[in-house]
Amino acid sequence: MKILHVVHGYPPSVGGIQWLVKNLSEQLVSRHRDQVTVLTTVAYNTEYFWRSDEPAMPVGTEEMNGVTVRRLAVFNQLHSLRELLAVGAYRLHLPYHDWLRTLSNGPLIFGMTRAVADSKAHVVFAAAFPFLHMYYALAGARRAGIPLVLLGAIHTADTWGYDRKMMYRAIQQADAYIALTSFERDYLIARGIRADKISVIGAGVEAATFIKADGAAIRHRYGWGDTPVVALVAKQVARKRFDVLLEAMQRVWNARPDTQLLIAGAQTPYSREIERMISLLPAEQQAHVNMISDFAEEEKPNLLKACDIVVLPSGQESFGIAFLEAWACGKPVIGVRIGAISSVIDEGRDGLLVAYQDADDLARAVLELLADPQRRAQMGTAGWRKVLENHTWDIIADRVRAVHIQAIARHAGK
Repeated sequence: MKILHVVHGYPPSVGGIQWLVKNLSEQLVSRHRDQVTVLTTVAYNTEYFWRSDEPAMPVGTEEMNGVTVRRLAVFNQLHSLRELLAVGAYRLHLPYHDWLRTLSNGPLIFGMTRAVADSKAHVVFAAAFPFLHMYYALAGARRAGIPLVLLGAIHTADTWGYDRKMMYRAIQQADAYIALTSFERDYLIARGIRADKISVIGAGVEAATFIKADGAAIRHRYGWGDTPVVALVAKQVARKRFDVLLEAMQRVWNARPDTQLLIAGAQTPYSREIERMISLLPAEQQAHVNMISDFAEEEKPNLLKACDIVVLPSGQESFGIAFLEAWACGKPVIGVRIGAISSVIDEGRDGLLVAYQDADDLARAVLELLADPQRRAQMGTAGWRKVLENHTWDIIADRVRAVHIQAIARHAGK
């Protein structure tokens, strides 16, 4: 099968969707011998879509683990004007404000629609909203009569980003839609999307890599010994709510002053704000914060293995691959009781849920798990089994490929 994947970024660009598309692409090539081309941008970070001072990769085509990756240039000028028009139209409820918001987000890519149409692919798969490349994929696929599968990864709590009529019209025009959770499926059905068009596939993880991880060297390197370690391993952006975690940890340290906090992830402009918040902590608490930025991907399993609890306070997650990675290492997780997250974590079995933006509730949950090592182990084991049974990349790739086949058949029957 000849498959075209359209995505806003591809490794070494960092992000959950980038990682998902990379693993799907490589699985389809290695396990099914499909011919996969990825059409993407030169951006390392989405900030590049509106900031010309951000670094970028070169325009061009390369082979990566059997996948053909074609990176296109992005027009990132006039953002102040684009943002002004988008914000003004949104506040005034003017017609087409969803289009203006999408143009403000970008990426503005001249020639992507044509590239999709000229791909001669058997199926086009595009991820994820709310970015503009999704509409290039739709326009190009329709121009060439190619079946289209969309994966939206909708963050339902983000109304600015995802409450856009044009997005639901695009989903209705696609041949198939992939939801990451049952919550996302039900959300779309309530907005008029046909149930038979939606397939729930979940997210995936390279389970073997995490299962064989060794956290002992990490504990030795940072001098943690046998002290408890709470971790947030995620891209350093505001929506991950590092602020809520740092506030919660102050309450945790009052009860358990020996607890270590690990903050690890790819740096962004927001990293400076995280560093500022840490600097405002009392000196004895600062000494228990370990901030590790831009570590090698191969190091992530060992970092997670070295921890006792993995926390993700973000309320803007379409799934939360961080939970799978923690479970693959046999660790319990704490997420927030909002949106898709509550359909990912089986509360009380493989993790705990807390109120969104509630530092007191988060501190309570952390202390509850720190006080009960046996319960932590039981939750970690339950999560590990969930990953092996439902969330390895080969399982996810097979599910996606089945959707592609169904989309091709549906398109042929139109």
